[in-house]
Amino acid sequence: MPDHKLDFDPIAEARRQWDLHWGQQAGPQMVAVTSIMRAQQILMARLNALLAPFDLSFPRYETLMVLFYSRHGELPLGKLSQRLQVHRASVTNVIDKLESGGLVVRVAHSSDRRATLARITDHGRSVAEQATLALNEAGFGLGALDLGACEQLFALIEPLRRDAGDY
Repeated sequence: MPDHKLDFDPIAEARRQWDLHWGQQAGPQMVAVTSIMRAQQILMARLNALLAPFDLSFPRYETLMVLFYSRHGELPLGKLSQRLQVHRASVTNVIDKLESGGLVVRVAHSSDRRATLARITDHGRSVAEQATLALNEAGFGLGALDLGACEQLFALIEPLRRDAGDY
């Protein structure tokens, strides 16, 4: 968060400058991208603050929840990487942190000696449940939006995700 609140909208000012220097053709896309990126920063800060009492960051929480919802409470690290849509090295780092907190353990795959599984612990399940209650209570940091706006936002962004090959 900035140390002081601005008396103008910097994205609106960027749009004004953009239109002045580059024309109005790409202005809507520029402000849309800039707004999405700023919203991501705001939400990540809010979510991490909500999760701090559980010694979780949002990426750790997401990973924990993928394991929480998995059929057997465990997944190979490569599959976690795919489901979270992040690089395998990022998953390894997150699993290291979750393991040091006693929320997951690494176990050998029963039929593939090359694969390592991450398995959620009972403590991890408990923390996941408590953290989810806190996030639900806080509306996942989106208190400024009503439920209809949240559904609308999801629908607006979905074609971008589909076009990128998310699914």
